[in-house]
This record gives sequence, C-alpha cells and structure tokens, in this order.
Amino acid sequence: MKFAITGAAGYVAPRHMKAIKEIGGDLIAALDPNDSVGIIDSYFPECKFFVETERFDRYLSKLYYSGEGIDYLSVCTPNYLHDAHCRLGMRAGADIICEKPLVINPWNLDQLQDVEQRFDKRVNVILQLRLHPEVIKLKETIDRSKKHKVEIRYITPRGHWYDMSWKGDSRKSGGVLANIGIHFFDMLIWLFGDAKSYDVSIDEQRKCKGTLHLESADVNWFLSIDKEDLRSDVVQPNRSITIDGEELRFDKVFTDLHIDVYKHITSGNRFSIEDARPSIELVHNIRQGISL
Repeated sequence: MKFAITGAAGYVAPRHMKAIKEIGGDLIAALDPNDSVGIIDSYFPECKFFVETERFDRYLSKLYYSGEGIDYLSVCTPNYLHDAHCRLGMRAGADIICEKPLVINPWNLDQLQDVEQRFDKRVNVILQLRLHPEVIKLKETIDRSKKHKVEIRYITPRGHWYDMSWKGDSRKSGGVLANIGIHFFDMLIWLFGDAKSYDVSIDEQRKCKGTLHLESADVNWFLSIDKEDLRSDVVQPNRSITIDGEELRFDKVFTDLHIDVYKHITSGNRFSIEDARPSIELVHNIRQGISL
C-alpha cells in the first residue's frame, strides 16, 4: 500500500508514520510548509517531500494518471485545512485517513460526501477511542436502559506556544472543545446514545467545563491544557473517565491506538463521515451556544 501525508511536520504526524511502517505500507510523498521533518528519515528516508501544496498536488496527480497512484492520503494538517486536503487526496485517486476533528463546521461534511460519491473514494476518520480495549468492553456491557453517571477529566498540559500557534486560534482549531475534546464526545455518544442537552459553566481559551445529557448518561466533563489543573506536580496528561464510580484510565495506551486504527481501516473497515458527524455537530452547537 502506498501512502502520502499532509502536515508532516506536525505533532501527530509521527504516529501516522509509525502506523504506516507497522502495517507494511510505504510513504512516498509528504507535504508541510515547514521543513522540520527529519523524523521522516526514521521511517521512510526515500519519501519525497514538498513545501508547496501545488507541487505536492501535481506530483500525486502525475502518479495517478500514470497508474501508480497512492492508495491513501493521511491528513494531519491544522483542523481548518482537513476538508480541503481530503478533497485533494480523493481527486488524486486516494482514500483518506484524516485526523480529528474531520471538520470544524458540520456543513462541510455534506460537501465531503459529495466528493466521495463523485470520485468513488472514502474518507476514514481517526476515532481511536472506539478501538480502546476497555472502551470496547464498556460498549458490550453498558446497560442502555438506565441513566449512568459519568465524569470526564482530560488535562493535557500545553505551554505558551500553544496560544500562539494555529491551535490557539479557534477559527483554525475549533478551540479546546474540538481540538482535544472531540474524541471523548465521540466516545460518549457511541457508548450512551445521542446528545439531548448541555450546559457550559467554563468557556475559556485554555479550558472548558460543563454537563452533557445523553440518552443513557448524565456527564460532567472538564477539558484543559493548563498544567495548574493537574492534581500533582508531574506535568503529564491526565485522561480519565469515571462511570458510576468506576474509573477508567487512558494514559498508557492512548498514543498507541493509531496503529490499531490503520490496521482497522486497511483491513476493509472504516470510521466514516457519518460516524464522525454526531460529535462534530455537538461540538459546533456548544461552541455557538445552539440548543439541541
């Protein structure tokens, strides 16, 4: 299988490169306007690298029309560019593996589905918590006929650079809700059913807090990139979910799930646009203050 990647210099790209290597794929082209991409040498030293989207697009098109096109484009660029790069990949004859959130604004989902149909290609979304072993066990055992009490606490400390980067610009990232919370909202809807109502008590650039009422769960959630919210002096991510008083920790395996997602997708399974839609719509409504 042949892969290309956009956003090769970004934080999450090495996880994708590792996953591509792990499944026996070959990364043949990479794009990023920043050239700090030496990590590529650890995985695919022969990969061609581009700093201009136009030249990257031209190269993929040349491969496609010569019958040697890529099978997948992995999209790891800033959130506001995801849908554009998904379209670029599908025009080049590739299926897509896109980081979360697939889009910031839900109306872009319909446009992507139109492109899927036009080019007969598929967009696959990284929703890795659905493959977390403990979450799968929960899915199999949760009683959806009653209301569960859920607490989500997700603190992943980030320095001042975060605020100056695209991640600190809510127009480009969707804010903390979309940038770090989307996985948990997707997981909650997957486990407990559709969202019915919500309330937000803290809405700041570096943290937010609120309640969410699902079909079979009442959720208290807290998302933060502020190290002051950690319960100890150890500056490590704190990711936990408590369901009816029983805590589930994510810290040890969270970053390894990309390999599982790549195996899942390249084996003929997928997390589709429709799978991603409920959490994207929920986060958009919360950000805009739109009642459900």
